[in-house]
Amino acid sequence: MDLVSLADIRAAARAVASTVLRTPLLPTRWDDRLWLKPESLQPVGSFKLRGAAHAVACLDPARRACGVVTHSSGNHGQALAYAARAAGVPCTVVVPEGAPTVKVDQMRAYGAEVVLVPRERRSAEADRIAAATGAVLVPPFDDRRIIAGQGTVGLEIVEDLPDVDVVLVPVGGGGLASGVATAVRALRPSAVVVGVEPALAAEARDSLAAGEVVVWGEARTYRTCADGLRLPLSPLTFAHLRARLDGILTVTEDEIRAAMGRLARDARLVAEPSGAVALAARLFHADELPTGRTVAVVSGGNVDPAVLTAALSAPPGR
Repeated sequence: MDLVSLADIRAAARAVASTVLRTPLLPTRWDDRLWLKPESLQPVGSFKLRGAAHAVACLDPARRACGVVTHSSGNHGQALAYAARAAGVPCTVVVPEGAPTVKVDQMRAYGAEVVLVPRERRSAEADRIAAATGAVLVPPFDDRRIIAGQGTVGLEIVEDLPDVDVVLVPVGGGGLASGVATAVRALRPSAVVVGVEPALAAEARDSLAAGEVVVWGEARTYRTCADGLRLPLSPLTFAHLRARLDGILTVTEDEIRAAMGRLARDARLVAEPSGAVALAARLFHADELPTGRTVAVVSGGNVDPAVLTAALSAPPGR
């Protein structure tokens, strides 16, 4: 399988520079060997803008008028809507019923047409709209353009901390982890890149152990509060992670909530559950990780206020 290269990621960085915020590395007050990469500070509140902006930048000019379409539980849909509006391209987002209201409302605010369907129909509906309208389908993660765009996170990490030793990155469908692992391994071969996912949606862990994509099914993965990490890997992201990820850890729901609270109280960062899993691994599973200068990617901050309130009431992390 043709994997994304460092050259692809560098090209993506140039293509998205006018749309994407170059987020800083923030040192933590409680650990002098831990930095946070706050993708929650992106204009759309998550790293997803990087891949979406790259996909829009790659559109064939002849098809731009037909627009783009995707399916998303929230963050990718918001990102594509934002990137499409910036480029003057129509956008439709197919959203599963029950997606966080704060994310759906923001998609509409960015000008996207939102189509709500039962969650098992979202992919098929996006395909139907693409076929009927000529819109370009932009998947949330199963796309080389998306992986290259997300890989710019890893590019920036190594540029800002050249002697980084460990990078912790959330894993859902695997686009972010695929891109980050590609960039970090190419630029800093001695660094270790570890994926982190909820124990209640540990499909990537099981896939890497089995040597093939393992799908739990939504009835199981929807138990986790980390709604952005409920999807299985695709063959494309699995190939990247098998070749370039150094390991994977899982974290509990209580650990995720504690990490959200720690980010809010001590780093002044609002994180959604999916965005807090990397820090949760560092707080509660440090003995399972290599030592050294560590970066935890805070992948998003689009959290429902009630979920954030509950997290702030949880016992603090270590």
